[in-house]
Amino acid sequence: MVPEFLIQIKDFISQPWPWWVGGPMIALTMFILLYFGKEFGISANLRIMCAADGAGEFSDFFKFDWQSQGWNLMVALGAMFGGYIASHYFLSSSGDVAHVSAATVESLKSLGFNYEQGAVPLVPEFYSWESLFTLRGLIIIVGGGFMVGFGARYAGGCTSGHAISGLSALQLPSLIAVIGFFIGGLIMTHLIFPILF
Repeated sequence: MVPEFLIQIKDFISQPWPWWVGGPMIALTMFILLYFGKEFGISANLRIMCAADGAGEFSDFFKFDWQSQGWNLMVALGAMFGGYIASHYFLSSSGDVAHVSAATVESLKSLGFNYEQGAVPLVPEFYSWESLFTLRGLIIIVGGGFMVGFGARYAGGCTSGHAISGLSALQLPSLIAVIGFFIGGLIMTHLIFPILF
């Protein structure tokens, strides 16, 4: 039998938390990382994985001490697997982990997305192997994937690297990158997305 205090801790952790709890937690994490001379960024893990798999034999870009960056890879893996385990086994009783506003749901439905609360928005005719070889599928999946990968490398980091780590270190290039992320997101949401769908 599970002790009562463990049930109370689980109930406390699994309740909906206010948005302002995340900010101080991120700030504390960044303070600790900066104190120990570490820089956080998810896209850096792609370079780490390539270097660990021997890509340094083919390109000087991957010739570095990837083992010293193993902690960053563990953060990414921990976020992925920890989030899955917590949402499916420990913290979510209803399985409803995606909370989307009513206005967003209506906007998605007007574009033809069949949305169910707690699920990823789906357009069955788009998210399939067959649709990958259509013009729209190539633009979104292949083109979008290339632009995200190229952009993260060209900008010297991804959104988490610049918006969280770079801004915490008061780096001007990160501020410029974050402004670019927001402008690009607005253009995609209001101009390109409605045309594609």
